Amino acid sequence: MKQKSSDNELNEFLYNRSPYYGQISPEYISFNHQLQDFSQRVNYICSLQTGGKISLDDAYQQIKSLWKKLKIARQVLNIK
Repeated sequence: MKQKSSDNELNEFLYNRSPYYGQISPEYISFNHQLQDFSQRVNYICSLQTGGKISLDDAYQQIKSLWKKLKIARQVLNIK
């Protein structure tokens, strides 16, 4: 049982989510979740690049790909 508790704490630390304060609708909440995921992934990519684990070009391409996916999600959810 202790292992499960420490796993939850680790997940909360690594994947911290901010509360949502915007307009309440499934589309906006879903987009907010995707936006926070995008932000977290960009943070990891930047950290990997800063630490020399990936090249600047790789980091750019990965972030560009994530941005395109976020734009598509916004269009699909019809968020303005």
